[in-house]
Amino acid sequence: MQNRYFIQLSYNGKAYHGWQLQENAITVQEIVNKSLATILREKINVVGAGRTDTGVHAEHYMAHFDLMKPISDKGLLLNRLNKVLPYDIAAQDIFNVHHEANARFDAISRTYEYRICKTKNPFKKDFSWFFKIPLDIEEMNQAASLLFEFQDFTSFSKLGTQVATNNCKVMEAKWSEFDNMLIFKIKADRFLRNMVRSIVGTLIDVGISKITTEGFCQIIENKDRSLAGFSVPAQGLFLTMIDYPEGFLRPFN
Repeated sequence: MQNRYFIQLSYNGKAYHGWQLQENAITVQEIVNKSLATILREKINVVGAGRTDTGVHAEHYMAHFDLMKPISDKGLLLNRLNKVLPYDIAAQDIFNVHHEANARFDAISRTYEYRICKTKNPFKKDFSWFFKIPLDIEEMNQAASLLFEFQDFTSFSKLGTQVATNNCKVMEAKWSEFDNMLIFKIKADRFLRNMVRSIVGTLIDVGISKITTEGFCQIIENKDRSLAGFSVPAQGLFLTMIDYPEGFLRPFN
């Protein structure tokens, strides 16, 4: 029986066409596969917890992979792997898991943050979206709280996406403000493709009084992507946490 492991990664998504393998495009999954294969001398196929789109960043990303031989020294492997990986991808940790554990299907929640910089800052250019128009944060938070009342988020899903259901359970959704930055944090059991960026764009329409809180509610109820706001740029979006059941990830002895 093969040995299964979870690997925790972080990456700057600027140079990549998202996580998922693609023809004629460089992705994070491709680089991690090749780097692990180089170190472990086995063909590796890492299976990610989900997709991130082109240009989206991950502070905390999880994937699983199988090995014929067990890992005997986690620290040595991480050290060697980080020497092979490019500077914009880092391996943070490796965990023992059950041989049928799945990084995608066993996750119980994902958390994203969207970061807006209110002032022009060249050092935040690749990691936030510069938006200088004043926003009504209180009204945006009132609208965001309505997300808890719904399950079907078709209005915020990229058109043409093939999924079994557009239902998601939102557990947290709130704007905060500090040091010329606006941060939107949202946590759910799952997300549809482009969902966070289109929610943020629609909430910005609330913040600039283009639509009302009631209008935001109607957009969700109508289940029509064309009625929702624009998708904000990818560089401001970060996957910040993927959670699993307690005790699911077993540390090395």
